[in-house]
Amino acid sequence: MRASSLANRLFLSATAWLVVILAITGVVLSSVYKNATERAFDRRLNLYLRTLIAEVATPDEPPDRQFQSLGEPLFELPLSGWYWQITRTDTEKPEVRSSRSLWDKKLPKLEEQGAELTAAGIRLGYVDGPEGQNLRMVERPVDLGADGKYLVSVAGDDTEIFDETRSFDYYLGGTFTALGIVLLLTTVFQVRFGLAPLKRISESIADIRSGRAERLEGEFPVEIAPLARETNALIEANREIVERARTHVGNLAHAIKTPLSVIVNEAGAHAAEPFAAKVMEQADVMRDQVAHHLERARIAARVSVVATVTEVAPAIEALRRTMEKIHRDRGIVVEAKADSSAKFRGERQDLEEMVGNLVDNACKWAASRVFIEVLVEAPQQAGAGPRLRIIVDDDGRGLSEAERAQVSRRGQRLDESKPGSGLGLSIVTDLAALYGGSLSLGGAPTGGLRAELVLPGI
Repeated sequence: MRASSLANRLFLSATAWLVVILAITGVVLSSVYKNATERAFDRRLNLYLRTLIAEVATPDEPPDRQFQSLGEPLFELPLSGWYWQITRTDTEKPEVRSSRSLWDKKLPKLEEQGAELTAAGIRLGYVDGPEGQNLRMVERPVDLGADGKYLVSVAGDDTEIFDETRSFDYYLGGTFTALGIVLLLTTVFQVRFGLAPLKRISESIADIRSGRAERLEGEFPVEIAPLARETNALIEANREIVERARTHVGNLAHAIKTPLSVIVNEAGAHAAEPFAAKVMEQADVMRDQVAHHLERARIAARVSVVATVTEVAPAIEALRRTMEKIHRDRGIVVEAKADSSAKFRGERQDLEEMVGNLVDNACKWAASRVFIEVLVEAPQQAGAGPRLRIIVDDDGRGLSEAERAQVSRRGQRLDESKPGSGLGLSIVTDLAALYGGSLSLGGAPTGGLRAELVLPGI
């Protein structure tokens, strides 16, 4: 898909929003889960903390009483990462009792690290423990009045929080990746499905341009139905304009030819006079020029009409037979080889006029043989259609470069003994240009002249 295409823009914008939404959702869910895991860990620490406070607050306990393991064996294992500590703070030398796991180490105080008391009277936070461990700790000051003041602390290895969160992030990432792929595929389907009517309109317009259809047919969504209606209206308006142009050209032809005929007839009545001969000469020139330009206007009007396609092979074969009959007295053989798939994007009579002029000119100058070949060339660039190359060779004397330039000019002839007005090649050049084609002259392998006509195909 091209970067400037509507499908690309929809897909890229949807993908960008999808990535942003999934990323934000992933971060939020990960944060929520981490907080939930942290709260569950804190509840566990608080349970141990309350148990220790209950042990401290129990009266008549011997001073050397050893606290229980609180139901957690890790408090008995040295440097296990789970510790508790009870510090009496109202004596000159603080008395410290701790779990066996703490060994000879001491836990830091959250109060010294700036942690504030919560509404429940406790402090929570992360501290560095023995052996560089990261600990989640809870502490609470306890005032027992005459029995003393204590600071009770419980800490646990925060690796559990980290591992739980990381495991959740892995599962969340995998789930969101799979979800993202599914949503991207869904987006591709939605874009293609949503833009399918536009593609159908594009294909229908291509069919109209190539002659396979005359108008947009079928039902379209309400959003693009006006586009289809306006396109059909434009096609109809174009046909009406072309039809009016044809009518005007026909009227102009009749309006001009009639006065010219009168002038020629009047001059012919005085043919012996030099002035009359000059008038007749110039009238013939005017008649040729008028015919040429009227023909060009007529063709230009026809070229403006869409949906016209001509099968080339049948037209070439018909021309071959016609030209052989016309030049039968000279024994000219006309051979033709046309690609059966060749199609001309234009009207048949225009194709016959262009090729007919070339073949007729070749027959006039050929010694015995004329060869016609039609080739279909692949598009030269993306978006372009195929091209037709029509080659007409004869075995006559050929032309030099200077002579080719001369005959290409309108009305120029090399041999006045040959019939015709000299406008044939000029007309072919003009008509080919109107169709976006071209005519070139060169040397033929048979020794005569080669005329190559390039026209739009389909």
